[in-house]
Amino acid sequence: MDYEIVIGLEIHTELKTNSKIFCGCSTKFGSEQNTNVCPVCLGLPGVLPVINEKVVEFAIKAGVALNCEILPFSKFDRKNYYYPDLPKNFQTSQYDLPIAVNGHLDIEVNGETKRINITRIHMEEDAGKLVHSGATISSSDSALVDYNRTGVPLLEIVSEPDIRSAEEARAYLEKVKAILEYLDVSDCKMEEGSLRCDANISLRPHGQAALGTKAEIKNLNSFRSVQRGIEYEVIRQEEILDDGGRVIQETRTWDENKGITASMRSKEQAHDYRYLPEPDLVPIVVDPARVAEIRANLPELPDARRQRLMNDYGLSEYDAGIITSSKAVADYFDQSVQNNGDAKVVANWLMGEVSKHLNSEGITILDCPVSPKQLTELLTLIEKGTISNKIAKTVFEEMWTSRKDAEVIVKEKGLVQISDSSEIVAIVESVIAANPQSVADFKAGKDKAIGFLVGQIMKQTKGRANPDMVNTLLRERL
Repeated sequence: MDYEIVIGLEIHTELKTNSKIFCGCSTKFGSEQNTNVCPVCLGLPGVLPVINEKVVEFAIKAGVALNCEILPFSKFDRKNYYYPDLPKNFQTSQYDLPIAVNGHLDIEVNGETKRINITRIHMEEDAGKLVHSGATISSSDSALVDYNRTGVPLLEIVSEPDIRSAEEARAYLEKVKAILEYLDVSDCKMEEGSLRCDANISLRPHGQAALGTKAEIKNLNSFRSVQRGIEYEVIRQEEILDDGGRVIQETRTWDENKGITASMRSKEQAHDYRYLPEPDLVPIVVDPARVAEIRANLPELPDARRQRLMNDYGLSEYDAGIITSSKAVADYFDQSVQNNGDAKVVANWLMGEVSKHLNSEGITILDCPVSPKQLTELLTLIEKGTISNKIAKTVFEEMWTSRKDAEVIVKEKGLVQISDSSEIVAIVESVIAANPQSVADFKAGKDKAIGFLVGQIMKQTKGRANPDMVNTLLRERL
């Protein structure tokens, strides 16, 4: 049977605050285990939480950027469940009155724009972290608990089940991440758990209105995992349904090494959590004037920035989209252009040599050893004709490892381009004299022969000869 894929995503993002949501403990990542804790976030008897005002501000900012309605009255609730990383035996979250509702986000996949509706955005506290003895939960015989993450502020962004493929899910997650980065409300470091995603997947026969039974893949922490996990789960459910079986509503985990999902537990319903209003926190009343102020002061967001790069610099929609998909990359681009760099050349280098080196070392643009100013200086040397584009790539390699400026490397290694026509003519004539067969081939109409001769000239000059002058002078002599 031909099935329609139905996907909804629950995106969890840790907010970029200095302190936790209900206490003054630090949110710093990587601290020694169980040191960023206090009686409040450990849930000891007799303590009272106090809401972090910055969390509310960041939630409103995210809600406005994601086209949500900000509710004037919202409250916190207790979500009751037992798990070793939850010291209170309940999570303080929001249930029936979240901070933001009814949003949407437009994504582009395969040249088409699609709107994904957003059900709600709510604030909550993160749980602690279980460190398992094995590579996966199922292969572990013990676990240790680090409560440093307990009480770190989270936003949960819940989409409607409007997503119809793994590619759409990835595009949606990537765009939400970009918006959160532009807002500067989260660092979105997926490798550190600052941004993670639960995917709810179900299948139904095409044309059927009722949704199928869903399975949830928990805690996907990379774009690749989201796409691969969904693709696997779709195949798994198709096989069950085609065999006449029934998909079980459950929570599953993604095993990155094996490339499969595995059952964790039956999927809970809302009533299983026994939600009740949080008696220790007053409701949140949001002044519409405050929402208007936040809306008026939103930074330039990815779509607007992409349009600006297209309008101001003539970049293609594809190039502008790639650059603006990451705020850090877009900032690097803008800084390079502000240093008098040619926008299109900067874009080509960003998506070429810079990206290649970042990917090979598994780092982001924030850790790039070549600054925007240094890149612009390198491109200026090309523009002036001091070095060729080919030599520039060699210089860039050296800049990456040595952290030296381009001009210093060019002088130290004697890489200044030869643009003296008399010097090039002498080399051209010697190459012509040494390769009579190639000369004869060229005169016989074999244009490819000139490529060999150019190669010999560049070899003699160690790549330093001006390639345009070489081609012109060689053809003149021939």
